Amino acid sequence: MSFDQIIDRRGSNSSKWDLMETATGVSPDDGIAMWVADMDFAAPDFLQDAVRGLLDKANYGYFSGEPEMKQAVAWWMQERHGWTVSPDAMFSTFGLGNAIAMCLQAFTDPGDEVIIFTPVYHEFTNKINKCERVVKESPLVIRDGVYRMDLDALEASLSGRERVVLFCSPHNPAGRVWSREELRALAAFCARHDLLLISDEIHHDLVYPGQKHIPMAVAAPDAVNRVIMLTSASKTFNIAGARLGIVSVPDEALRTRFAAVFRALDVSPNLLGVVLTQAAYSPRGAEWVDALVRYLDDNQHFFVNAVDEIPGLSAMPMQSTYLAWVDFTNTGMSMDEVTTRVKQTARLAPSMGVVFGSGGENCLRFNLGMPQAQVTTAVERLRAAFSDLQ
Repeated sequence: MSFDQIIDRRGSNSSKWDLMETATGVSPDDGIAMWVADMDFAAPDFLQDAVRGLLDKANYGYFSGEPEMKQAVAWWMQERHGWTVSPDAMFSTFGLGNAIAMCLQAFTDPGDEVIIFTPVYHEFTNKINKCERVVKESPLVIRDGVYRMDLDALEASLSGRERVVLFCSPHNPAGRVWSREELRALAAFCARHDLLLISDEIHHDLVYPGQKHIPMAVAAPDAVNRVIMLTSASKTFNIAGARLGIVSVPDEALRTRFAAVFRALDVSPNLLGVVLTQAAYSPRGAEWVDALVRYLDDNQHFFVNAVDEIPGLSAMPMQSTYLAWVDFTNTGMSMDEVTTRVKQTARLAPSMGVVFGSGGENCLRFNLGMPQAQVTTAVERLRAAFSDLQ
């Protein structure tokens, strides 16, 4: 397939496009959807073949095949990330949002504090609040142009009511790939303060040349008795609609606690999610991902360099993901004026940085998972919208 093919997703029940005007005020008729974190590429042939196989069987009843799917997950994690994980440690959930909620239900009580490093994926805060737990923000700091954790500041702020660190690796919205040393330092912090570490690693395959994602369970093997790993094929292969995530719990005692909640909620995977995940985690899937990352790398280099040339705008260097994080602080404008220019003048619909928590107030997140021609158009519109700053 060609990643350059422009696909009109309007009217296809794509939330990214068909809900854009309601959510952002930008019409899909003349706007570019750059908010919801999915990609505007056609599904690859191996996923289409898997779906055709379902059609050919003409049977959508109760099904088997979950063990084989988990074997494919284990193969992928070993081959792509050097992480040996047993299928017996895995649970299939309704996506990773569901996984986060179940982890909070299993390992915390109402009123417990959950640490997150902000700005971070907004659903972390939403899930914590919905579960009646308490969000404890630990603001990231910028050093050498990228976000860093400030564990000393976090330690000084502890109340004693914290039970969990909910961690995003690689980082969304800024695409930070954490180093082995940073991961080990966080694991040691959790050990010192008896905190569970839930690591959401959904973007782990979308890492750019010169960077390497290290699973938390690999970086800190001595901490696996307190680590919960969250993964999914959904972001890499754009199959979020299949609603399947994987919770891996290496420690037997923690696994028993999670299994009790899992069984009580009667959670089981759906047929399409199992079939697509198994098809994705395959040699054909690996070849496609390598091509995808090369394409996204070209997109992000072009976008970041172009944005940095616009006075007042600054894009954080991208180490992973297709989500660009742009700071508008130096425009001297209020964010109301910035968003008016971006949405009404440029007709672009990014995500508002404020929803990602402290540190995101003056930023917007732009989704670059689209054909390069559309990224080029987005850059041209940004330049025009802020041309008076030239």
